[in-house]
Amino acid sequence: NGEAVMVDVGDKSITVRTAVAFGKIRMKEETLAAFLSSQLKKGDGLATARIAGIMGGKNTSSLIPLCHNIPIDKIEISFDNNGKDELYIYADAKCTYKTGIEMEALTAVSISALTVYDMCKAIDKSMVIEEIRLLEKKGGKSDYCYEG
Repeated sequence: NGEAVMVDVGDKSITVRTAVAFGKIRMKEETLAAFLSSQLKKGDGLATARIAGIMGGKNTSSLIPLCHNIPIDKIEISFDNNGKDELYIYADAKCTYKTGIEMEALTAVSISALTVYDMCKAIDKSMVIEEIRLLEKKGGKSDYCYEG
């Protein structure tokens, strides 16, 4: 019918809930090297992308219409790379509440990736953001672990 509703979580139990999300950005080798060594015109890409990811996760309910505004205990952004042309972004999120924190982890990774793109676009317009996905969730009714 085209109707949209916010799920009622009033009767759910408050439990510790965690989620880990992942995203990847492919870029030129020289772009990754410049990003990792803070040699970008806009400054420190790692710090900026980390803070942007945390802010994105904290603002998920403002960005995604039917998400609950939840009390977030932690959002941690970390990075890894393949030593050549891929940057890996991880968001580890935790809350103690009636509903999960998956969307906050996924939003954190997405905003962090978009920030990396913004920081590097002056030197590399061929970057590709891909594979944003949930790796793991714990707490609540069901747990999930990515089997890829």
